[in-house]
Amino acid sequence: MSVAVIIVNYGVADLAAGAVDSVLSQTLTRDVEIHLVDNASPGDDPEKLKSIHKEREWGTRVTLWLEDQNHGFGEGNNVVLRALADRETKPEFVFLLNPDASLEGDAITELAKTIEADPGVAAAGAGLRDSNGAPATAAFRFPGMISELEHTASLGLMTRFLKNFRVALSPDLPAGPVDWVSGAAVMFRFQALMDVDFFDPDFFLYYEEVDLMRRLKERGWITYYVPSAKVLHHEGASTGVRQDVETKRNPSYLYHSWLVYFSKSLGRSKALILALLLFPAAALNLFQFRIRGRQSSLPKGFFSDHWRYVVRPLIGGGRAS
Repeated sequence: MSVAVIIVNYGVADLAAGAVDSVLSQTLTRDVEIHLVDNASPGDDPEKLKSIHKEREWGTRVTLWLEDQNHGFGEGNNVVLRALADRETKPEFVFLLNPDASLEGDAITELAKTIEADPGVAAAGAGLRDSNGAPATAAFRFPGMISELEHTASLGLMTRFLKNFRVALSPDLPAGPVDWVSGAAVMFRFQALMDVDFFDPDFFLYYEEVDLMRRLKERGWITYYVPSAKVLHHEGASTGVRQDVETKRNPSYLYHSWLVYFSKSLGRSKALILALLLFPAAALNLFQFRIRGRQSSLPKGFFSDHWRYVVRPLIGGGRAS
């Protein structure tokens, strides 16, 4: 059974090389090929990766894709996925690995066995560990109106009452079916990816794997969480955005991806209603954090950025500017 590993790099060549080496260092029981995509990184990443490829004698085991534009995460993977689809002999599985992640043990075999065991399984996500070795959240529910309002308001009583709607599941979650898993280390049945035409190019970064697994579920496919397949993940090293740091200003593409995801999953009208409801939820967030003498968990500039990149385009029927 063949596995194509895809690693998309942007500005973290040394980490990406480490991710490649973590795959090559395994005693693999599968026929594995590795594709390392450089997404038009700034600086000397392309030259550095070519040099590393030669110095470490990766040879034909690793194919470099040096792109002349930054496609974003989904389209960066699509560059390789479409090329694989054009082959006469296609891989059975595709394993997506973040450049800031590395294998601990033979996670590839663990994930492949999970998919092979059930013809209805399209995706299997690894159990992530943070830089301290602690279990990290890697399995999730699909986001919806209630979960977005709860997250934005960040009100303790509301959070406890709506715990069954929260997107993030426990880091200690046992193996089993979930809505979606982290794109940092996830294996797909290649036929299932072809079934949904790979990643949606409307997403630049963020929500693309959520949308992909949402579309897989709509086609009847199952996504499975496999915590025994362990992967070390230095979250946010390649994007500068960490899930546990919410007081920085979010990039515009994150807001745009929010707009795209909820427009596709809820419909444009419901997405607009939700977008407008986030304003009073955010005001509640500010109020309750202020009376407690603490800094709000909202990203900086939330009100103006949410209006500019989400609400205004939804009202006007266009794209975020």
